[in-house]
Amino acid sequence: MGEVFKLNHCYNVDCVPAMELFPDNYFDLAVVDPPYFSGPERRGFYGSKVSKIGVHRDYPISPAWIRPGPEYFKELLRVSRHYIVWGCNYFDYKFATGRIVWDKCNGSSSFSDCEIAATDLFTSVRLFRYMWSGMMQGKSIAEGGTMQGNKSLNEKRIHPTQKPVVLYDWIFKNYAEPGQKILDTHLGSGSSRIAAYEAGLDFIGFEIDPFYFQLEEERFAEYTSQTSLFHMEGGETKNEN
Repeated sequence: MGEVFKLNHCYNVDCVPAMELFPDNYFDLAVVDPPYFSGPERRGFYGSKVSKIGVHRDYPISPAWIRPGPEYFKELLRVSRHYIVWGCNYFDYKFATGRIVWDKCNGSSSFSDCEIAATDLFTSVRLFRYMWSGMMQGKSIAEGGTMQGNKSLNEKRIHPTQKPVVLYDWIFKNYAEPGQKILDTHLGSGSSRIAAYEAGLDFIGFEIDPFYFQLEEERFAEYTSQTSLFHMEGGETKNEN
């Protein structure tokens, strides 16, 4: 397995046969956001807009997304000690009873007010508030319900179902420890990868769509080059695997 997939790398592959190459419980935590409908041909559902400050929502048509079935969840639970699965309410699968609710603070938007994840990390319900509705994005973890005043600081949207880095920052801060192994089977925009990098976690991500995989690779390379420069200027260093 080690010769096929290396920690702190991401791969443009189908996640199910990829997971079959890992031993049981290899990952400490899987944080995944699998597609719950076909998707790309409905790109009009997401709107069509290009703004001067980086919001790009006219996503291209790509091959139909594969809605995962029992085989996917069987492998996911086999290779991961714990899991957080977004969109659990759309799947006919018996998840553990724990839930994470992300309140998107989206006001009168036609999109869902919240997104729900199933987890086996606890048996209660946890709530995270962070504004995420087009140009309206939250300021920080602590002020997620307050809109970022300077929209030029908004996170650039490169994927139709992109989740904010801050959401994964909060997840890893509360439910992971530095040095643990993290899996994301549907990498998308790579927000989870950036958050894992900042949290000092070992990460592997899979993305089947070559178009979005390339965008994610470029996004991560740009982010790490900027943070590396920041650390160098500040007299700090960051270990990379």
